[in-house]
Amino acid sequence: MNIRKRDSLVILNSLNGGVVPTRGIQHIMVGRTEEAKQIMTDLDNIKSGLSVVRFFVGSFGSGKSFIQGFIKQLAFNEKFVVASADFSPERRLYGSEGKAVSIYAELIKNLSTATQPEGNALPKIIDRWINECQKEVLNEMGLDFDAIETFEVVKAVEEKIKDVVNQLDEFTGGFEFSRILIQYFTGFLQENVELQRCALKWLRGEYGTRTEAKNDLGLREIIADDNWYNYLKVLSQFIKLIGYSGLVVNFDEAINLYKITHVQTREKNYETILKMYNDILQGNVEGLYITFSGTNEFLEDERRGLYSYGALKRRLEINQYETDEYRDFEQPVIRLTPLKNDEVFILLQRLRDIHAAHYSYETTITENEIKNYMIEMYNLPGAEDFLTVGDIIRRFLGALNILQQNPTFDRETIFVQQIEEEKVKKNKSRFSVSEG
Repeated sequence: MNIRKRDSLVILNSLNGGVVPTRGIQHIMVGRTEEAKQIMTDLDNIKSGLSVVRFFVGSFGSGKSFIQGFIKQLAFNEKFVVASADFSPERRLYGSEGKAVSIYAELIKNLSTATQPEGNALPKIIDRWINECQKEVLNEMGLDFDAIETFEVVKAVEEKIKDVVNQLDEFTGGFEFSRILIQYFTGFLQENVELQRCALKWLRGEYGTRTEAKNDLGLREIIADDNWYNYLKVLSQFIKLIGYSGLVVNFDEAINLYKITHVQTREKNYETILKMYNDILQGNVEGLYITFSGTNEFLEDERRGLYSYGALKRRLEINQYETDEYRDFEQPVIRLTPLKNDEVFILLQRLRDIHAAHYSYETTITENEIKNYMIEMYNLPGAEDFLTVGDIIRRFLGALNILQQNPTFDRETIFVQQIEEEKVKKNKSRFSVSEG
């Protein structure tokens, strides 16, 4: 298999640890062809100026986080900026005592680009924009880089910067956001690291009081629990203005909103989702792709889920004509089902080859051994209800590690050669990979 060492390392380490790889997902993407097509359509639409919201819903282990990781990699290829955050008891869409602004801060912390996929990309994004403005001015004036600090060039760059940030003023919160960008640019010119640090602190939503922001930056407004979503929209417009295709925002672990026990607080969080949905569908924001991933209960429970909020239920009800065979991927909710056994088989084949390529050895594990391993896994007590693809993957990689590091290990304890006849019959309908 032809795969970069860095990608194979991230894939193996991440899957061993039970998390979604941040690189190389295309090598292990199996069974999501239609979902991938819809995601690419969404990204193309956003590049043309639209915005999209999607809800990826499925049972535990159905691949919700994985599909968001796949969106991230596809978005990088299309020159998007990507932000992601997991909901938790301390990170919500609506709340007090910093619980809402903390979800914004988490998004900014995880802000990433193709050249900085691990996060914390905000300063690099701004610096890149300033550098591009400087290059454009020098080219327009026919000057070389030695003239970068001359008065005429600095003024021309400043005007170009202002031309962009002034376009943000029409959005709620845009005036304050643009003033902070000017402060950052001033710090950039003056090599005032402290001023740049304070500007970034403001943009990250890290100021706890208006007084502190006023003392540091001369601006009383801050990003807080009650306005963070406005600033997220302004950020998406800024990103679009400076040459990126748009902003992707992935919200994961939405079950934590479902778990909020206080009814009014939970409904306020759902109200924020409704506001996002309406903003996007009504065309109030451009270049924004918001995705939520959650369980079936998060969507359908009419007592605590999204369906408990009437306006959301009307908007998010599944197409009544959709079946397992005939799907509608244009609707806001995309159901994710666990991989079929045939697809898991292909995935394990790929992982076998990735492992061999990474550790530079010739694999001797046959397709029949992988099939036998899968049948044994599906016959574990409770497998019908509790076994996930993630469980199968982790155990399989553990087996590969043992065999690679211990050549004399008895592989029949992993890849059982003799399967009881009744087990084969029991699994025949579930596992239909052809021989060979």
